[in-house]
Amino acid sequence: MRVYNFSPGPAALPVEVLEQAGKEMVEYNNCGMSVMEMSHRSKMYMEIHETAEALLRELMGIPANYKVLFLQGGASQQFAMIPMNLNKNGKADYVLTGEWANKANKEASKILKTHVAATSEDRKFGYIPETFNFTPDADYVHITSNNTICGTRFLGAPDTGNVPLVADMSSGILSEVMDVSKYGLIYAGAQKNIGPAGVAIVIIREDLLENENAAKLPTVFQYKTHADSQSLFNTPPTYSIYTAKLCLEWLKGKGGVEGIQKVNEAKAKLFYDFLDNSALFKGLAEKKYRSLMNIPFTSGDDAKDKDFVKQAAEVGLVNLSGHRLVGGLRASMYNAMPTAGVEKLVDFMKDFEKKA
Repeated sequence: MRVYNFSPGPAALPVEVLEQAGKEMVEYNNCGMSVMEMSHRSKMYMEIHETAEALLRELMGIPANYKVLFLQGGASQQFAMIPMNLNKNGKADYVLTGEWANKANKEASKILKTHVAATSEDRKFGYIPETFNFTPDADYVHITSNNTICGTRFLGAPDTGNVPLVADMSSGILSEVMDVSKYGLIYAGAQKNIGPAGVAIVIIREDLLENENAAKLPTVFQYKTHADSQSLFNTPPTYSIYTAKLCLEWLKGKGGVEGIQKVNEAKAKLFYDFLDNSALFKGLAEKKYRSLMNIPFTSGDDAKDKDFVKQAAEVGLVNLSGHRLVGGLRASMYNAMPTAGVEKLVDFMKDFEKKA
């Protein structure tokens, strides 16, 4: 029996995608082999690779002057690759809205001088700052658009003027409509809304590829290397890209990002409406900045929270523990989480509350 998986990542994948991948596991498209066995330079694999990029461009409305890269190392590797590649003046602004933003800032500070343009740490990262102290000649401004641990999200792109805006969109990409042209660089680990773990997506404006300092980096760490080679400088994570292609096809069939945003908003409303009227549970993020994807909450009692997780798992509602840094509970509701899963969770919470 499949469970409803509320994991923050690796996260649930669409059942249709898993079934399609299962059918093609041993042999893909009558070619006599699995995608995992193909040369990454073969014509058949290149069709997969190019289709994945084309679908991502279509779904996100990526302008022609942006390159799409499929890279290894996850989003955490981008914490270092971004300052390495965008370093011109030796300084960058970071907006700190949670643990992952803090980690990105810490890694960048090993390479250039970072400046905290704003932080929400004063209220336990439960909100998104709206006033910023940007550095006019910074090489870039970095934000984390959706915060998985504290459950907040930016409601739009902050205005950074002529300074490129860089966004970690790992947990929010493809969940709601956004304007790529407002960003210089977008990056995301795949394992939440794009596909399985193993590949990271980087969407970078072409002018940011031209950097004398970046040209001095080891070849494999230069964005330009991967842009010039269509992400085939070295062997890419081919099977993860293939599965990402299936997920992107699934998303297109659901009405694209516009269609899934409506579903995501309805799922989040269902859950938040219950939280706001619950006598036992309460949400942790401030209402204005609540994430559509990650909802931390608590009963206010550690023992009760642990009992909740145990009982929920017994009825097929799994991975509801909060992050180890903050405790409590958390429900991650990425694109692949069906509405029925959220409905079952809310019904279980109502029953749990009655018995508490």
